[in-house]
Amino acid sequence: MRPNRPVIATLCAAALALTAAACGPGDGEADAKPTVAASLPGGVDGIKIPDQLRERLKQHGIDLEKWKGGAWKNWDKEDWLREAGDYINPIIEGLWDPDRMRDAETPQPPAVDPDAGKDQGVTDPTPAPVAAKPANPPYHQSVPASGKVFFDGPGGSMVCSATVVKDPAHPGKSNMVWTAGHCVHAGKAGGWYRNIAFVPSYNNAGKPAAQLKGAPRAEVAPYGVWWSDWAQTSDQWIATGGPTGGAGAPYDFAVLHVTPEGGGGKSLEETVGTALPVEFNAPAVAKVSSMTATGYPAAAPFDGQKAFQCTDRPGRLALNKTDPVLYRIGCTMTGGSSGGGWIAAGADGKPALVSNTSIGPAKAGWLAGPRLGPEAKGIFDAVSGKFK
Repeated sequence: MRPNRPVIATLCAAALALTAAACGPGDGEADAKPTVAASLPGGVDGIKIPDQLRERLKQHGIDLEKWKGGAWKNWDKEDWLREAGDYINPIIEGLWDPDRMRDAETPQPPAVDPDAGKDQGVTDPTPAPVAAKPANPPYHQSVPASGKVFFDGPGGSMVCSATVVKDPAHPGKSNMVWTAGHCVHAGKAGGWYRNIAFVPSYNNAGKPAAQLKGAPRAEVAPYGVWWSDWAQTSDQWIATGGPTGGAGAPYDFAVLHVTPEGGGGKSLEETVGTALPVEFNAPAVAKVSSMTATGYPAAAPFDGQKAFQCTDRPGRLALNKTDPVLYRIGCTMTGGSSGGGWIAAGADGKPALVSNTSIGPAKAGWLAGPRLGPEAKGIFDAVSGKFK
């Protein structure tokens, strides 16, 4: 089904956070029926969509007019597409308005045992908690590559964190974003999420939630809303990933390719002014002096509206004896920080993305993320190659 793509699965839809660092349904679900943006090639009934997407919609018996009118909210098992090639994510212009973004913050309860990995493989002592520190606003200056991923799942509107990364096929003009696998696919028990969109420098001024109610979209999303027109995660996450116990966490990563909601000539990297390289051969844990994780934590005592960071020397966490060990740092960030980038010195000594937030314990104190290797590089190269 996926020739010449070992341990790669093509994704499509929106992101959902299902592991310990994940967020769950928002307090409110928009009932409005926004229109599908006419910004893509091809066309059906006056709505422009790619020919490939149009054929997939037909194959699955999906009526695009009903979809744009709210049929995407139907999560019946037969309608929740699971297979790797079932990419259905039409742009629904105006769907992610500021209030809907703000409300997509209520986290699902974390479900990872704080003693996970104990006596399995190589696991270092549990790190001491490191208090998350607020990133300095404006975020466009302090953490310009960071942002939030919004999406819909069966439980409602969801949120993750993400990072703009460099695309070797388009130097200086990347449209690629790195996040967690559980932010696009439910794993073993489910399928792809819907309406995935990335907002760089969300709430750039770092305003409190009370001041964001009724705020104009340009204030909440100053660099626009970018919809995922392609995404990939690992076969391992799809086959084994789950909401408890850290299942699939060593392969819990994903790459998105995005496009601006309203169209436009500039790339994401040009728009935000930066992108981080991804290091697929990061040093062993013992050789890493520190890592910095960035995200938008939403579970108490956080509210999901501001960016935070934790810096710590990593340790190792092994969930079983056969999978790669994860990086683990002390950090009090909570649900919503899933998918946020972990930055350390790459092989050239310069800052690079080396992991992403995947799991954490029920009571915040540490976070763990996958060490990126051949599987992650295969996914990254496939997305980059698709858009040459």
